[in-house]
Amino acid sequence: MVRTNMTAVRSKPVTTTLVTLEVLRSERISPSFARVSLGGRDIEHFVPMGYDQWFRLFIPITDPESLGWVPSKLDTLSYLKYLTHAKTERPVLRNYTVRAYRPDGPLGPELDIDFVLHGSAADGTAGPAASWAETCSPGDVVAILDEGIAFRAEPEPGRVLLVGDETALPAIAGILASLPGTTTGRALIEIPAEGDQQVLEGPDGVEVTWVVRDDVHHTPGRAVLAAAQALPSPAAGTYAWVAGEQTLPVALRRHLVRGGAGKDDVTFSGYWKASRRH
Repeated sequence: MVRTNMTAVRSKPVTTTLVTLEVLRSERISPSFARVSLGGRDIEHFVPMGYDQWFRLFIPITDPESLGWVPSKLDTLSYLKYLTHAKTERPVLRNYTVRAYRPDGPLGPELDIDFVLHGSAADGTAGPAASWAETCSPGDVVAILDEGIAFRAEPEPGRVLLVGDETALPAIAGILASLPGTTTGRALIEIPAEGDQQVLEGPDGVEVTWVVRDDVHHTPGRAVLAAAQALPSPAAGTYAWVAGEQTLPVALRRHLVRGGAGKDDVTFSGYWKASRRH
């Protein structure tokens, strides 16, 4: 079971409703990432909250009309009802983070999603969401359900430690862009390739370190875990946010607490779990 305390600490949106959007454009932004920009349709109903705002993404795999099966609120009952539709017909459901939101795009507000690309859509080795990111076209329709933010934004942290593998890169980018300019600290981000580095906006006092995996076959998160554990114990009052393959946040939270950090000062989430072959 993937472990997290983000559900307990998150700030929920004031209202949650299904937002239907269209693909505006898509592009390969680096060796391991594709970016899809969404807008149109119900975009005016999306309320940006900044930080690590995340949402449920529903991608039709057959008929766009299947989005009509998606509930306007995801609870146990509505999710079970959603599952009654055949897996080969119902929309794919995945969790993603807002990489960026622009209220003044050429055709109105725009929302960017960055997808980590594992495998290839062409030879069928990529997952359904990554395959869609590589093959979608302008006008394709998806739906999202906003889930709010997990980063503890109140009270504003004076010093932070942000750690994640490539799946957490969009969230760390959003956090950095939302932090007050006076914030200090460190951000450590593991990426599969040197070319996956991105230009990130954030406080000058937060140092960003890119940790490049030296072997594509190594489990994501192990390299940045070692880099974070090698740092001196965080100063008192540091707020830590850690996410990625589940071994990373679980192990680093344990390390930080043993080093003196308060349990409430570490927000952590296992975004995914590596298969045993790793």
